Amino acid sequence: MYKIQKAEKLADKIYLMDVEAPRVARHCQPGQFIIVKMDEKGERIPLTICDFDREKGIVTIVFQTVGASTEKMAHLKAGDAFEDFVGPLGCPSELIGEDIEELKKKKLVFVAGGVGTAPVYPQVKWLHEHGIDADVIVGAKNKDLLILEKEMEAVAGNLYITTDDGSYVRKGMGTDVLKDLVNNQGKKYDRCIAIGPLIMMKFVCLLTKELGIPTIVSMNPIMVDGTGMCGACRLQVGDEIKFACVDGPEFDGHLVDFDQAMKRQQMYKTEEGRAMLKLQEGDTHHGGCGNCND
Repeated sequence: MYKIQKAEKLADKIYLMDVEAPRVARHCQPGQFIIVKMDEKGERIPLTICDFDREKGIVTIVFQTVGASTEKMAHLKAGDAFEDFVGPLGCPSELIGEDIEELKKKKLVFVAGGVGTAPVYPQVKWLHEHGIDADVIVGAKNKDLLILEKEMEAVAGNLYITTDDGSYVRKGMGTDVLKDLVNNQGKKYDRCIAIGPLIMMKFVCLLTKELGIPTIVSMNPIMVDGTGMCGACRLQVGDEIKFACVDGPEFDGHLVDFDQAMKRQQMYKTEEGRAMLKLQEGDTHHGGCGNCND
């Protein structure tokens, strides 16, 4: 059992939990995810790691209620426990494997949308701990849905907040801020990392392609079972078929077919849609051996 040390509501339908998971905390890196299961009959839920404390053996997760399982999770309190807390899974952020001195020479910008702020935070924190300051753009629908502002402010080189309705700091999308920074304020970036809803990442990538900024996106929003077997997170990356949970979750944003990913996400919600995807995609429908009947 994995004890919950802290349970906090960050915003409407968005929750944070500190979970006692020493082995996971010892090995996890920014960009990876875990899978939680509340009890023996519970659904497997993949969640990106928001933070971790190796000494205390604590892993922090942030989630949004989108269905029955996450709604039940929202009612868990400090002292309760998860049946399973598996990880770390997926590949760490590609920044982790780069030479620190070379990274210090680069100008990095992160664009976080909504709950995407949670997986952006550990990457920016890791950079800050290694003496690298990155610009961070955080967007939310309104002020009440903005999360982790103080935490992000403590580790970002420059933090830019924007809200769709203009209820806090400025009105507009993350793309509006990025365009302003580059075109009007003379900022130059060597790389952009965008994490948030698919539609947001799509438009960030359209802009950064126009601006000539290489862009990495995290496709964790399309994961379902986290093992590559369900077929939910299959996506087209250039001329290759990839699975977010086993090959990612990070990919070259300029190669991801976002339109196909969004269409598949809608189809996957129904039993008929899943059957059609399985029929159309054959052996490439999931990331298993390709020869089984699952």
